[in-house]
Amino acid sequence: MALGAVFLSEVLGTGMLILLGAGVVANVLLTKSKGFDGGWLLINFGWGLAVMAGVYVAYKSGAHLNPAVTIGILSSGASNYAPGVAVSFGSTLVYLAGEMLGAFLGACACWLAYKKHFDEDPDEGKKLAVFSTGPAIRSYGWNLLTEVIGTFVLVFVILAFGKTPSGLGPLAVSMLVIGIGASLGGPTGYAINPARDLGPRIAHAILPLRYKGKDASSEPKNSDWSYAWVPVVGPLLGGVIAGVASHIVF
Repeated sequence: MALGAVFLSEVLGTGMLILLGAGVVANVLLTKSKGFDGGWLLINFGWGLAVMAGVYVAYKSGAHLNPAVTIGILSSGASNYAPGVAVSFGSTLVYLAGEMLGAFLGACACWLAYKKHFDEDPDEGKKLAVFSTGPAIRSYGWNLLTEVIGTFVLVFVILAFGKTPSGLGPLAVSMLVIGIGASLGGPTGYAINPARDLGPRIAHAILPLRYKGKDASSEPKNSDWSYAWVPVVGPLLGGVIAGVASHIVF
C-alpha cells in the first residue's frame, strides 16, 4: 500500500473517531443540547462507538487511529503495520502525522456541528472538556500513571486480538474502549491516545470560541497547556510497555 493511502486512511478514520467522540461529550456537557446531562456511561458508549466507526473507515491502513497503538506495534517487534505496510521510520511518521491531522480536523468538525451551542454556553471549562481531557484530581505523577495503565490495557488487548481467531474486529475494540472508560476513565477522562487529546486541544486554542478565556466564574481559562503533556507522554509510555510485554507473552 502506498504511504499516501495510509496517510489518508488514518486522517479519515481518526477524524471520524474524534468527530463522534468529542460530539458525545458536547452532547452531554453543553447545556442547551438535547443530550445534556446524559451521564458518564453515555460518554463511554459514545466513545466506544466512535472507535468502531473510525476502525471501519480506516480499515485499509489497519486503523491505528492512535499514536500509542502505532508505537505499541513498533515496540512489539512486528514487521508490518498492516498488510502491505512495512514497519519503517517513514511509515511510522506517516501514521503519526495522519492521526494528528485527523484528530485536529475531527475536532473542528465537532465545533461546526455544535457551533450555536458553543456560542450559547458561557462555561469555558465545559467547552474545553469537549476538546481535551483533564484530571478530576490534579496530580501530574498519578495522572500520568493512570494514563499509562489505561493505555497499556488498550494496546495490550488489541495486540492480543491479533493473536486470536475471533472475527469481532471493530466491535471488540469498541467494547474494550467502553470498558476502559467505565473502569479506568474517572481519574483523567481516559485520553489513552495522544492524538485524541493534543489534536483537539490545538483546535481549541485556534478556533474562535465565544466567551473564550473565561469560565462561568469569570476566572481566566485557556487550553490548559500545563496538563497537555500528560495525555501525550502517558499513552506513549503505555503503548511501549504493552508492545514489549506482548512480544514476551505472545
